Order: sequence, then C-alpha cells, then structure tokens
Amino acid sequence: MEWQGRRQSQNVEDRQGESGGLNDSAFGRGGGFTLPIGRRGGGLSIGTIIFLVVIYLVFKAMGVDLLQVMGDANSDGSGYEQSERQNAGAGQTPASDQMTVFVKTVLAETEDTWQGIFQSQGLSYADPKLVLFRDQTRSACGAASAATGPFYCPEDQKVYLDTTFFEELSNRFGASGDFAEAYVVAHEIGHHVQNQLGILPKFNQARQQMSESDANKMSIRVELQADCFAGIWGKYTQQKGILDAGDTEEALNAAQQIGDDTLQKRTQGYVVPESFNHGTSAQRVKWFKRGFDSGQLSSCDTFSGPV
Repeated sequence: MEWQGRRQSQNVEDRQGESGGLNDSAFGRGGGFTLPIGRRGGGLSIGTIIFLVVIYLVFKAMGVDLLQVMGDANSDGSGYEQSERQNAGAGQTPASDQMTVFVKTVLAETEDTWQGIFQSQGLSYADPKLVLFRDQTRSACGAASAATGPFYCPEDQKVYLDTTFFEELSNRFGASGDFAEAYVVAHEIGHHVQNQLGILPKFNQARQQMSESDANKMSIRVELQADCFAGIWGKYTQQKGILDAGDTEEALNAAQQIGDDTLQKRTQGYVVPESFNHGTSAQRVKWFKRGFDSGQLSSCDTFSGPV
C-alpha cells in the first residue's frame, strides 16, 4: 500500500505515553478498583497531619527543606516534572512513530471515502476519533486493554487500538502486511458508519430483549456488514491507485485468520458454532470481497437472507 506522503488525519488521540489508570481496569468494565488514598472530600486525619509535620521538622533539622524540594520538582526548571516530560517524548521508538503515521494516514483515507459516499447519499458524515494506547486506557464503554483487541465505542464515537496489536496480528495470527493492518482499522470504522446510519443503535437496543444465542447471531450480521464496509473502503483505495500487488490478498488473509472458527481451532482445538459472534473465516472473506467488488452500500445488506 503506497501510504507514505499522503494526508494524515487530525482525529487521532495518542495516549501511548499515558498510564491507563486503575479505575477502569481489566478487572471489569466500568468497575475496576481504586487505590486506597482516602475518600473524596474527606481530607486528612489529625493523626496524618501530625505525622507529616513531624517528618517535615525532622528533615528541616537535617538541613533539607521538603517544601522547597517539592516546589523545585514541580517547577518548569530542571526538576523531575520537566525531565519526565522530556523522557515521555524520548520513549517513542522510530517503529512506533511510523505506526502512528500509518494509522493517521489510513484514518484519513477512510474519512475521504465515507465523506464522499455519505455526500452522494445526501447525508453528512461525522469523522470518528481513533485512540492509540499501550496496555490499557479508558473508554466511554469501559476499560480498553491489549486483551480486548481493537474496538469501536458508540458512546464516544471512538475507535480504540492498542499499539502492539499489529505485531500480534502478524506474529500470532499470521496476517502480515500493511493492508492487513489497514483492514483492521477500516473494519472498526465500518462500525462507526453503522452508528452514523442508525444500524448500531437499533442493534444495541434490540439485543437487550434477545437471548444470548440470538444476540450472537445478530452480532455476526453486524460484524460481517462492518467487513463489507471495509471492503468498500478498499475498493475506493484501489481506485486511487495506491494499492500494491498482493494488498487485496493481505486483507483477505486477515479476514480468514480472525474468523471465529479459525480462532477457536487455534486456541482450543475445536469449534463451538453457538458461541460465534463475528462470523466464520469464509463469511468474513465473503463479505469483505463483496464490498470490495461492488463498492456499493446496497451490497452490504447482511440482515436479509443467509450470511
């Protein structure tokens, strides 16, 4: 994929240098735990104040002014805070910098594609945000972590992508190549398109009344439509002449490798079709290819007939 030198989206939130926090941890979405630092608004106890005063006086007698030390550390001089800011920037490796530029470029391409398609339909497309993070962060849908994989949160209209996922996609799932990575981004943007079209809100409302089995079946249709929308984006990208030979095969291989049946065979040695919620490898390949071949929204109706 010839992505270098192209427009980069400004809608990327880079949280790679931030701590994910503990309130929304992997211990449960929206639940998590908090550090035992006292109740909000409760202040410090008398005993704690006395203890701190004693510590201050001891250090003062030793010639160390703790208040001065704390002031220097939080200043913009040569203290800890400034050095930490400098180190945060230094922590970015060339590889991660390149990955950030790549994601920004792919996101920009999806913006151009869907703005044009929506405009042709007399609609307005609102660009989503994409959050890059490492290990863990917060979303309006709960905790986001490396374990959850990339996902779209309709509550804040943001895509969440852990920066190590592309390595896992290649090393663990055998889906390498820049267009395979671009397919992952385009699939999540496909969910934003569904949200913009009102499809995702209807599904989220309807599944509250469904059994788990029926909800999984409907989820498959939602996911396959996002694959089809990713295929539409691929078609428009091809028309721009920026795809290399073999790029389409990279995306199709990625769709193949992350099908429910393939993943279950790899992780547990057998498949449980009743638990599928993204679609089989064959289904995912089929619907990406359908969107890619047609480039039409009308070709992506996964809710009518068999999938």
